Amino acid sequence: MARYDFASDNTAPATPEAMDALVAANAGGFTSGYGSDTISARAADLVRGLLDADADVRFVTSGTAANAICLATLCRPFEAVLSHEHAHVATDETGAPGFFGHGLRIAGLPGASGRIDPASLAAPLSAPDQPHWQPPAALSVTNATEYGTVYTAEALAALIRPVKAKGYGVHFDGARLANAAAAGFDLKAIKGLGVDLLVIGGTKAGMTPTEAIVLFDKSLTRRFDARLKQSGQLPSKGRFYAAPFIGMLEDGAYVRHARHANAMARRLAAAMPFKVAHPVEANAVFVEMDDERLAALHAAGWFVYRFLDGTVRFMCSWATTEAAVDEIAGALRDIA
Repeated sequence: MARYDFASDNTAPATPEAMDALVAANAGGFTSGYGSDTISARAADLVRGLLDADADVRFVTSGTAANAICLATLCRPFEAVLSHEHAHVATDETGAPGFFGHGLRIAGLPGASGRIDPASLAAPLSAPDQPHWQPPAALSVTNATEYGTVYTAEALAALIRPVKAKGYGVHFDGARLANAAAAGFDLKAIKGLGVDLLVIGGTKAGMTPTEAIVLFDKSLTRRFDARLKQSGQLPSKGRFYAAPFIGMLEDGAYVRHARHANAMARRLAAAMPFKVAHPVEANAVFVEMDDERLAALHAAGWFVYRFLDGTVRFMCSWATTEAAVDEIAGALRDIA
C-alpha cells in the first residue's frame, strides 16, 4: 500500500484542536447563517489578534477559491497580476484566477527558490499602457513560497513598495503562512507592508478544509459577501469553516504545529542522501533525483511528486513523526 506521509501537507489528518472546535461548534445548537454567527465572529477576532490588525475577515472553503476571488477583486478582466512564475496562482489553479476574474492574466516573474527577483518588477511596472496586452494592476506574493523558502518582511517590502507607488493592489498567498511564522516571519508585520488582501491557510496547517480571507483594505469589503456568494464561497453553515481557526488560534496550536512540521523537514534534509536543491526554511525538502530512483521510491511504497523545476518534493506536516522521517530516510538510502 502506498504511503502519502510526504506527498503533501494536504494528505495529513486534521489536528485534534481543529476537530474539537468543530465538535464544540456543532454542540451550540441553532444559530444564524452565512458567517453572521458568534463562532465566525470569535474566529475573526482571533485572526485579527494573530495579525494585530483591524481588518475584516471571511472564511471560505479552499485556497484556490480564496486566491482567485482576491485577485478578481484587485484586477479588472483586461489587467494582469504579477507573481512568481512558479507561484500556485500561476501554475496550480487551473486558470481559476482568470475564470473568477473574467480573463485577468497571471504574468510570471523569475526568482531563485520561489522568491521574486525584485529587479524583474522594473520592466512590467514601467511599460507603457497600450491596448494589445494586459497591463499589471496587482502583485501576488507567497510566504512560505512554493519551494519552502521564507521571505523576510524587509524582502516583501522591497517588492511591494514599487507596486504600491503605482497605485496597484497586493495579494498575499499565505497557504503556508503558519510555516513562515514558525520560521521567524513576523505575522504582525504584514499590516504595515501594504497588503490589501491576505489568505491565511487553514487546510495545510492542519485544519479541515478552510481558509481565511483578511481584508486589510476595508474599502474592498463593500459587496465582498456578494462576490463570495456568486462564487459559491458563502456557505450557509459558515460556522463550520470558522470553528477550526478557533481551535488552532486560541492556544497557539497554529504556529506550534507548524514549528514541528518545519523541524521534521530539517530532520529529513539532514538524513537525505540526495542533493538538496533549495534552502530548507519551512516544511519542504526538494532534492535532485532521477526517474529511475523516483520509481524505486514509489515501488518501495512512498509516494512523492516531481515538482515544477524537475526536483522531487517531500512535504512534512503537523502529523509527520520522527519515526516516519527515519523510515523514509532509510528507504532513500537503500535506493541511492
